[in-house]
Amino acid sequence: MSRRTARILIVDDEQEVVRILQKNLLNQKYEVITAYTGKDALRIAEERHPDLLLLDINLPDLSGIEVCKQLRAQSQLPAIIIISIRDKERDKVRILDAGADDYIAKPFGIDEVLARVRVALRHAAHITPESSSVTFSLGPLFVDTARHSVQLNGTAIKLTPIEYDLLLIFLRNQGKVLTQHMLLTQIWGEEENVQSNYLHVYVAHLRRKLELDPTRQRFFQTISGVGYRFTDSLENQ
Repeated sequence: MSRRTARILIVDDEQEVVRILQKNLLNQKYEVITAYTGKDALRIAEERHPDLLLLDINLPDLSGIEVCKQLRAQSQLPAIIIISIRDKERDKVRILDAGADDYIAKPFGIDEVLARVRVALRHAAHITPESSSVTFSLGPLFVDTARHSVQLNGTAIKLTPIEYDLLLIFLRNQGKVLTQHMLLTQIWGEEENVQSNYLHVYVAHLRRKLELDPTRQRFFQTISGVGYRFTDSLENQ
């Protein structure tokens, strides 16, 4: 049975940017819908249920950050890539904190956009409940893959698709040292040119969501110059 064509919502108030993105995405056989304001984006997202949003950060009414936060507060969570002229580290962290899966800096190359779209859609597809349940329990952390559920001390934790997939890699390799290259390849693929600092941002975001004591890293251990190890340091004492 063939899979449904992915539906992508482009949100940008620059008509030329929308035209270029729409043309190239249509060439890749995606279904494309467009919006030029944040309010229209929220309305269309509710009506049409896109699989992915390409969302500009600077919109005439609501900011892309605010649109992202409102969408993430809902139960249906499309993949969200924010397009921004801001490319400083603190801006990237702020974008991820809002719940975006990825960010692309302007000016961008269309090949980069298409690559990031492929990655985001691949991870978003994993949100569909799995046919067989696999659960992980590590101290206060509990993950049920059948329900796509992550809980910390019984409280539900919202993760973006990429954060969720990254957490599963750590859980399936508990106690092992995972190199930066291995993690980058597993998440973004061999063909994607993603730097290690990109990975650091996502790990830092998982730490903020899952570490109960920010002054003491219980689960995520940094192996300097190599990568990370995921284990319950309190349980191993």
